[in-house]
Parts: sequence; C-alpha cells; structure tokens
Amino acid sequence: MSLVHSSRILALEHTFMAIAHTRMRDVPLQNPALRVQAVGFGWHQDADVQVLLGVLITPWFMNLVRLPWKSDACGIGATAVGEKVERSIGAQSFEFIRAFEDGLGPFEACSLFSPMFEFADQAAACATARAVLDLLHQGADSAVRPAVVQPSRRGFLFGRSDRAAAGA
Repeated sequence: MSLVHSSRILALEHTFMAIAHTRMRDVPLQNPALRVQAVGFGWHQDADVQVLLGVLITPWFMNLVRLPWKSDACGIGATAVGEKVERSIGAQSFEFIRAFEDGLGPFEACSLFSPMFEFADQAAACATARAVLDLLHQGADSAVRPAVVQPSRRGFLFGRSDRAAAGA
C-alpha cells in the first residue's frame, strides 16, 4: 500500500469518525454495533482519472466511494456538491453523488445500504462490503459483457432479478 493511498484512506476514516461523534452523535439512525471503517480501497482507472475506490462503512450507511488520489485533486470534477453522476464500475452502472468534507476534500459516494440495522455486527458489514467489491472486480475482469437489464443495487448485491427483488 502506498503512502498516498494509506494517508487518503486514514483521512476518510478520520473525517467520518469525527462526523459520527458530532453531527450524527444523537441521531437514532445509527447501528451501535458498527463503527467507521474503509474496506478494500484500491486504485481504479476511470476514463483519464485515477481514483481510490472502495466501500465506507459507518453506523448509519454503507457507501461505495470514489476518492481522488489527493485532497486538492479534482479528479471527480469541479462541479457542485449534491450533483449526481453515473459511473461504470465493471459491468455495472452506479449513480454517485458528489460531496465535499473539510479535511478530506471532494469525493463521490453511492449508497449501498442505509440505515444499517440489518447488520448484526462489524464483521457482517465488512463481509458484505468485500462481497460487493468482489462482484465489481469480477465484472471488470469479464471480457464479454452481454446486454442485459441492469438489476437494482440490492438485487445485484443479493443475486436476485428485478422481479424477485421487487417482491421481496
């Protein structure tokens, strides 16, 4: 792991730990069995931009996060906070929201789970995060990508079709 990589991930975790202890401290949407943790972050090439991609677990959400390689790099674009953008990762397309936090800088986040009450503990949340990343990496390695209807995020994560996910 490079020094840049580890310092950016530590900045991400510290930023969200501070949010957990300030803005989110008394919000009842938090699962007390969980803590802030960055899972599986690694370099991801997206068009002409290299970003760190991984999953951020907090007691209130689990997000897929695209993080520029340094805090002042605008690798995710210099557009307004809150703007939505479609990103392809592997064979899947995801909607990310552009964000900015002091001490971290710009990043993009795609919600996977929120709230987090369906996770019994940190190990279960981490296992799910790793499974998501494994599925995304499998899609990126596929040379043949047939044209299929894209499943919902939860359907994708749990291997259900859109019809099965809608009935669940």
